[in-house]
Amino acid sequence: MASPSRQYPHLMSLPITQPDRRTFLAAGSATAAFAALGLPASAFAAPAGLRLGEPRPFSFDGLAARAKALAARPYAPGAPLPAAVLDRIDYEAHGKIRFNTDYALFKDGPGQFPVTFFHLGRFFQVPVHMYLLTRSDGDFFSREIVYDAAYFDMPADSPARELPDGAGFAGFRFQESRTGDQKKLDWRRNDWVAFLGASYFRAIGELYQYGLSARAVALDVALPDRPEEFPSFTEFYFDPPAEGGDTVVVHALFEGPSITGAYKFVMQRSRAVVMDLECQLFVRKDIGRLGLAPLTSMYWFSETAKPGAIDWRPEVHDSDGLAIWTGGGERIWRPLNNPAATTGAAFSDRQPRGFGLLQRDRNFDHYLDGVFYDRRPSLWVEPQGDWGEGEVQLIEIPTDDEIHDNTVAFWVPKAPARAGSSYRLRYRLHWTDREPYPSPLAACVATRLGRGGQPGQPRPAGVRKFMVEFLGGPLASLPFGIRPEAVLSAPSGKFSYVFTEAVPNGVAGHWRAQFDFTADGKDPVDIRLYLKNGDQTLSETWLYRYEPF
Repeated sequence: MASPSRQYPHLMSLPITQPDRRTFLAAGSATAAFAALGLPASAFAAPAGLRLGEPRPFSFDGLAARAKALAARPYAPGAPLPAAVLDRIDYEAHGKIRFNTDYALFKDGPGQFPVTFFHLGRFFQVPVHMYLLTRSDGDFFSREIVYDAAYFDMPADSPARELPDGAGFAGFRFQESRTGDQKKLDWRRNDWVAFLGASYFRAIGELYQYGLSARAVALDVALPDRPEEFPSFTEFYFDPPAEGGDTVVVHALFEGPSITGAYKFVMQRSRAVVMDLECQLFVRKDIGRLGLAPLTSMYWFSETAKPGAIDWRPEVHDSDGLAIWTGGGERIWRPLNNPAATTGAAFSDRQPRGFGLLQRDRNFDHYLDGVFYDRRPSLWVEPQGDWGEGEVQLIEIPTDDEIHDNTVAFWVPKAPARAGSSYRLRYRLHWTDREPYPSPLAACVATRLGRGGQPGQPRPAGVRKFMVEFLGGPLASLPFGIRPEAVLSAPSGKFSYVFTEAVPNGVAGHWRAQFDFTADGKDPVDIRLYLKNGDQTLSETWLYRYEPF
């Protein structure tokens, strides 16, 4: 896992909620509780080493009803855990606290994937409570997994030992299969999905590498008149998986000052990681910008525009572009930027077919880094059901280092998110190494910028040269002697020296469009490009936010 400041830079400003302090039952009173519910105690045996609370009826509809009831009341975070203790569990102290996998949930089954837990600390102060679900006669019951310092290996003088029993956890992760080849992939040392901090979660793709994150919602990102808000998952419920299957099910409750909600995650671990999400959201206070299905990534620099000698590596980014498949069928590629000031872009649509932050550049030599940016997963959102009208929005925030997640993409419904409104949403997340539904058109694979003008002649001031590369699709079967046409447009400015040519590397279907662009002023300009041959569209649409120099 990356450092807290790298993946969750805003956690220090999160509200801290009061843990749900229950009375945990001794053996005799537990038997009475089971009897009161008309249940056999044998149906609720605790996993080895874990302490469980009393059984309570559970359903997803009931969880959603709780979220709705919370939204009808003012936000009341309650008293926090001892800040004097949590603040002493800094990055160094937190790194010395390791969950003992002998206490992993489901380590002996059912299912393939044990669950381990993250400890609270300075950067993860919101207590999250974990529950194990049990089915009896068709009904579900939950029992809380009681926090105990004994679950963790830690130094004898660790401040974590001062937290009370039942304090809660910071998050959890699913480990790799306990039934697989342990010499190749030891489940005790490798995980494939992690929920940690606010409502953030991550998964790996086919290339066994973490990268960008998703979260439940994004609230008021980059609005000038109101701060961004970070609601938190406060409860998770684990459904015991089926034996031999590759799917796990988790339910979650989350809450913040302006919103509450209930989520159901159905997560499949196969070649990639695929998640089916169902959620019900309830707005407590007016929200200026409600971002649904948000994706959060890091983009510092690439071959497009790298300041001189800023870093020894050629490129540093978790994602290099935003891809959109519109409801009308257009394929759009928007290369990411590291802008001089926070910027936003909006792509209006109805019933979008999908969007995602992708890592298309898979060449190790383009990064040269042992943290394997070339293996970072792409994340694709596949809407399900009626999403109506709205916008895919992209927010880009300046950064001078790779430790900050500075890129956010999400769906914003057309109707304002007012207090009392609610949303039901279903979508699928694909954590993979490419788009799950690749376009038949040529894909943009590189965007390069330089000084405009021609070699051997004085370079004109204020002119930028673009080289945009496309690969595959109909370009691979273009007849010899046919040169694709570059179709360019911009709301202002002037194009010159426009032409296309095959990239001289011997790769079939690898072409580039070259052009110079002169802006009218200093304001950013959105440039649009695609390739065609006669009436045939050959490539996806390249969109670029250009900041004149």
